[in-house]
Amino acid sequence: MGGRYLIPFLSVYGHITIDQIMTVDEFPANNVSVNITSKDMLIGGTGTNIAVIASSLGVPTALCGFVGQDFPERFSDLIRSKNVITDEFIVRDECYTAQALIVNDSKKEQRVFFYQGPQGSASSLNNVLKKNAEISKYVHFSTGEPDYYIGIMRSIKDNNKKIAFDPAQEIHKVWNKEKFITALKFSDILFCNKFESVSALRYADVDSLSKIDAKMVVCTEGIAGSESWFDGKPTKIPSVKAERTVDNTGAGDAYRAGFYAGKYNGYSDIDSLIIGAATASFIVERTGALSNIPSWDDVMSRADPHLGRR
Repeated sequence: MGGRYLIPFLSVYGHITIDQIMTVDEFPANNVSVNITSKDMLIGGTGTNIAVIASSLGVPTALCGFVGQDFPERFSDLIRSKNVITDEFIVRDECYTAQALIVNDSKKEQRVFFYQGPQGSASSLNNVLKKNAEISKYVHFSTGEPDYYIGIMRSIKDNNKKIAFDPAQEIHKVWNKEKFITALKFSDILFCNKFESVSALRYADVDSLSKIDAKMVVCTEGIAGSESWFDGKPTKIPSVKAERTVDNTGAGDAYRAGFYAGKYNGYSDIDSLIIGAATASFIVERTGALSNIPSWDDVMSRADPHLGRR
């Protein structure tokens, strides 16, 4: 797909999905049905969410990934409308797009059923997308095929860019110890949440995220804020209060996008993480990761009370 070309500050790899988001009062027992109280079909995926939100905040961002022939044109229009760099956003006619069936209950707990689509077997497509990554300041790898990403990490690694490794919920099922350690070797930053950290610790064979071999490790903990380690030294990042919490889908992706917006605007790593928390506070206020994207000024109005020196 075409799109206005800029030199990217950030390149993002991750799923580009069709999200079916539903709400129930409570999850059913096996072989029991319950009524769905609300239903939406939205664009989603870690790659889409991070790239679109970062670009909306003014960060020149490339989205590098694959969709199938069933990807709705209105979703393509949305991506283009946010000025995402899309020359490595590829439609494969022989594939179906990745899909997520996301079900939330009244307690804000979530269950997800996921179809991988072409991003889950990208090596088989014989199309290595790395042109934008080679010239970006930051390159973010999230969900998708581990071997494909490790190959790109290996080929682009140099001192002029920072690589962020963010396997998200797939850390439990498509990554293993060998692949995790290999990807970590090429990475400057590891992102995870408190649930994903369990597998990260097991793969790295350590008992604390402070011992993970990365210059920067970030673990988000929802309303409890997040914890970060810089060369093993801990820093607590506060949460930023939302006006209301409707749907947590995409909050972590928004956090990452906000971090990159902070870095693009010259903020320190710690202040950029706070800006990430402020960005996430808007996303949870409506259903869907891209339904309530804030402006940079809106983000900074919430972040400012928490920021230190630039």
